[in-house]
Amino acid sequence: MPKRSYLSPKISPAARITAAIIEKLEAGTKPWIQPWRGLPVSRPLRSCGTPYRGMNVFWLWMMAQENGYSAPYWMTYRQCASLGGQVRKGEKSSIAIFYKSYTKEVEAADHGEAQEETRRVLKSYAIFNADQCDGLPERYHPTAEVLDIEPEGRTEELDQFFARIGANTREHGSSAYYEPVADRITMPPISLFDGYDQFCATLSHELGHWSGHKSRLNRDLKNRFGSAAYAAEELVAELSSAILGAELGLPVGHLDNHASYIASWLKLLKKDDRAILTAAARAEEASNLLLSLGGYVQQEPGELSDAA
Repeated sequence: MPKRSYLSPKISPAARITAAIIEKLEAGTKPWIQPWRGLPVSRPLRSCGTPYRGMNVFWLWMMAQENGYSAPYWMTYRQCASLGGQVRKGEKSSIAIFYKSYTKEVEAADHGEAQEETRRVLKSYAIFNADQCDGLPERYHPTAEVLDIEPEGRTEELDQFFARIGANTREHGSSAYYEPVADRITMPPISLFDGYDQFCATLSHELGHWSGHKSRLNRDLKNRFGSAAYAAEELVAELSSAILGAELGLPVGHLDNHASYIASWLKLLKKDDRAILTAAARAEEASNLLLSLGGYVQQEPGELSDAA
């Protein structure tokens, strides 16, 4: 098997992440699907219990799935040691990314005098999954549990969450879509879905588009199918629905996986290795807006807050 290009530490974090996602898409797999089945649904978590954000969510889900990790917790070598654990010999680290800002003096183009300019640089640091560590407290290895949402069931909590968002939604026809001009979501009747949870998962995808209306997050939604901008917006909706799925316990594996979408995403990512980072950041904004409107309160890390 040829060495995966994204494992090389010599390439930039953005190029490394993009190369990994391109490889998955070319294999017909959407790498942002949350991998833990039968375990508490979660975003990837820091050792203190705080969720990762943005691109780190999807990247660490992908690393967990690829390596067979079931624990949602990630930590540095030192954090593991501070918790009384030890990274097992021979374990390979993954990366988490962050932006670091710095200022430098540059010559102004108009008057030639020196002026300060702030720039952001993408950085990364090494982390390990709790499954790569021995001696950690039991809470870092959640046990399997039965999810509260039955495949055919309907829950009052989900009903109330989506009702509070307040989107103009109708059930009609056999396709799910969002109309920016009418600012309206059309959904097939619930009876056409295998379960209410799948209905909600599809609705979450359309709400991802709804969040971009000019009265909300003001993304460009007037793009033709096949354009790079259209592919980017579909990617934002996909990623935001994945975040909602992680927070609400919804399935996302059944969402649109047409070859045309995957091909458009591949074209976009191969042209710009930072496109996935931008899409993830916008998806984070979209999911934050929807969770806030829906009145969702994220669980506090509790006793984990002092562990890092």
